[in-house]
Parts: sequence; C-alpha cells; structure tokens
Amino acid sequence: MGDRDADGKCKIVSACSSAKLFLFMVPLVVVSGFIFVNIGPINPTSFLTSLSTNQISPPLPSYQSLPPAPAPSLSPPTSSLSTKVGSIQGYYNRTIQLNPINIASSSSNVTSTASLKPMKKRVISNLEKTEFELQKARVAIKAASMNDPVDDPDYVPLGPMYWNAKVFHRSYLEMEKQFKIFVYKEGEPPLFHDGPCKSIYSMEGNFIYEMETDTRFRTNNPEKAHAFYLPLSVVKMVRYVYERDSHDFSPIRKTVRDYIDLVGDKYPYWNRSIGADHFMLSCHDWGPEASFSHPHLGENSIRALCNANTSERFKPRKDVSIPEINLLTGSLKGLVGGPSPSSRPILAFFAGGVHGPVRPVLLQHWENKDNDIRVHKYLPKGTSYSDMMRNSKFCICPSGYEVASPRIVEALYSGCVPVLINSGYVPPFSDVLNWASFSVIVSVEEIPNLKTILTSISPRQYLRMYRRVLKVRRHFEVNSPAKRFDVFHMILHSIWVRRLNVRIREV
Repeated sequence: MGDRDADGKCKIVSACSSAKLFLFMVPLVVVSGFIFVNIGPINPTSFLTSLSTNQISPPLPSYQSLPPAPAPSLSPPTSSLSTKVGSIQGYYNRTIQLNPINIASSSSNVTSTASLKPMKKRVISNLEKTEFELQKARVAIKAASMNDPVDDPDYVPLGPMYWNAKVFHRSYLEMEKQFKIFVYKEGEPPLFHDGPCKSIYSMEGNFIYEMETDTRFRTNNPEKAHAFYLPLSVVKMVRYVYERDSHDFSPIRKTVRDYIDLVGDKYPYWNRSIGADHFMLSCHDWGPEASFSHPHLGENSIRALCNANTSERFKPRKDVSIPEINLLTGSLKGLVGGPSPSSRPILAFFAGGVHGPVRPVLLQHWENKDNDIRVHKYLPKGTSYSDMMRNSKFCICPSGYEVASPRIVEALYSGCVPVLINSGYVPPFSDVLNWASFSVIVSVEEIPNLKTILTSISPRQYLRMYRRVLKVRRHFEVNSPAKRFDVFHMILHSIWVRRLNVRIREV
C-alpha cells in the first residue's frame, strides 16, 4: 500500500413515587436495552496509576438523575437504532440508552415474565466476557506498583523517564497478552486502508499498514475485540476529496459521516457504545476537525492525533497524542545516532520557516544574535540540518501553525535534548513518559530568557537528560516489522489504556 504518486510506494504496503407512574414505566424498563459506558478520570501525569475499580465502575445513578442530552454540534446520522446520550456523575461519565424498537410485541413479553416459571440460567454475553478480561487486567496493573519489577528479555522500563515504570511495564504486558482490535474491512483505498508512508504524515500510513498485516493484536472476530479501528486517512481525503483552495470542508465531513453510517448500520458495535470503544488515527493538521464530522466520533471515540492541542478540544482523558515523524525515505536509516555530549559544541539550535504564533517571537529575539543559540530562518549555504542537530546539546522545537512538530522526534533520534516551546500541546505518550525528565519545557513568555534557562542546567543534569533521551527514543522509532516498545506498540498501548478506562455494561 501507500501513495505511489506523491508519497512514494511504501516498502510496507429510578424508583417512581406514584403507582401510576410505576405501572407506566414497567414495560419501558423491561423492554429497553441499556448500555452504560463509564469513563473514569484521567490524570495526564499519572494516568496508569489512576486505573482502579472504583474509578472505572462507579455505582449506577437512578434514572431520575439523568440530565437531558447535550445538543451535538452536528446532526447524528440516521440509524436503525436511535440513541440518546446523557451525562452522569460529572464530566467523565456517559450513559447510552438504546430506545425500544417494538413496544407492542415487547409488552406481551412483560406479561409472561410475571408467571411463576423457573428462571433459566443466564447466558454470559461476549461483551460481559470481554469486560471481565479487562477488569482482570485493571487489577493486575493496579497491583504492579507494589510488586517487584518483571523480567523481560527485550526491555525493562526503569528510571525517571516514566511516571511509574512498573505499572507501565505490567500494563504493556497485559496488552500483549490479551488486547484485540477489529479493523473494519469496509471502505476502499486510497481513502481507507491506505495512507502516506514517506512524508511528514507518515504515521498514518505506517500505522494502517501495521494494523492491516498484524496477526498478534488484530482479530477477524468482532465479538472478541476490545477496540474497533476505523481505518480512514485524513491525508488521503485532503488529497482526493477536498478541492484545493476551496475552503470547503464539507466533502471530507460527508465522507467520514457516511463511513460511520455504513459500519453503524452493518454492525452492532458502534451503536452499542456510540463509539466509545472505537478509535481513529490521524497525523494531518485537519485530523481533529475531521473527527467532529460525526458528533459521536469527536466526543466519544478515542482519537489518536499528532495535533494534540487542548485548545482544539483534545481531551487527554480519552484521546491519544502520537508523535509526528517525517520519514522522507520510509525508513530510519541514517536518522538515529549522534556524537557524545563532549562533541556537541553548540548550546542550542533551530532552523525553520516563520509561521504560527511562536516562531516569530523566537526569531525576533535570537535569529543570528548569539553564537551559542543558533537560530536561523534559513540555514547558511552548505550547512547540514541533521549535522547541526547532532552537534547541539539542545534542539529548540517551537510549534508552527499547529502544536506538533517533527523536530521533537528528530531531536530524540539525534541524541539532542528537545526544548519544547508551545501552548496547549500534550506531548506524545505523556501518560507514561515524564517529559520534564528528558526535555526542557519553556513557555512562549520565557523565550527572551532562553539562554539563561539553558545555561542554568548543570553539566551533570544535562548528562542525565542526554542519557534519558537515548533510552526513551526507542519508543519513537519506526520499525518494519514493528518491534516491542517501538512507536507502533506505544500508540497501541495508549489506545489500550484509554479502552481500559471505559467500561461498557449491558443491563
């Protein structure tokens, strides 16, 4: 697969108070199917340690406590099964009520249930089995912080780069043991099941390819799936559906809406959770906007996005921040590695165009003004960008039009400590990784003091940060086939953890 023209062919193709009201409610209560989706709170800085039974499955509220459903920004698609959404127990919980389809025929069933026939043994549904498996994983992860580290032949997470290394490792192993994803087969390339592999948006194509060819995490039986992948590519929609310079986003919205309609009508899984156990992935700047083409996709589903901007409705409690990786050749050959700290004479480096609100401030204060802080709009002739990164102790990574920047990963690949300058950005895998331990986080207001901030970091502290960069960069490397703990598996783990924090129950 892959984009053969622009991107290059990928090598990797209640109880009622009155009796009347009670009698009126009985048939409705009996015949209505309910699925409760409870989402526990997430602390972005210590996400995994927040996984507990009390947070994930709070007591169900009475029906009287359900507030009216918020009006969606877009009309939901028509479906054979109408849904009504209400918020319960605060901001993090949702209830889904599936309205009865046939009241007349169901009412006769209510009469028959009043007979004294012996009750049949209840059959455990596949959904209940799935949720039981996830609950066992939650218990194991919660207990991990009190246990000794687990041996691992490939890698044992250790050090301050992780909020809780033991909890992360146990969660990762639980993911490997049981996480199953169903990839919808509907849709044709290039808009679906395809994506760029040799561009700044390469994570779209690489992830789609890995999911299409994966045999460990993918299942062809949706009844056994913990999560459902919508294999759409916003990059391809921008190329083939959007009319250039038209400023008309409606064709992309319609494409996404129609796809949700299709899988929602053909399968029961989207409707039973209104998308809470579904996910999409996009590295395009328009990914967040495309996700709100369907209200339930944007509000309920897990969105794995490069453009992880909280000011643009990115929600760390349910969404996943993924790294933006610019793979011009489709591989990492020649991108990973760099000299030791003693061979890095430049204090800090940046080169890039002037766009967005942050870079003009950076260039105004530092462009060609200091030999230690090398800031350029355009590199001097004959100067290599990658060599400059490898010769620098710190690499400045300001946001551009959007908060994400491929420079962050390029810095990690080069052994250069990244300096993050942005507003509202949630760094990749920040539920697991403690970015403050291996990067420098600077606000836009602190740009004039950039040299003071960097020179105040002692040589010993810099060496610690440098060594942590070398250890943590394995989580950002792209491999074909994918390797344990690499970027593909870290994205999967972030989705796995968000799915763990959702409980779907049939009542």
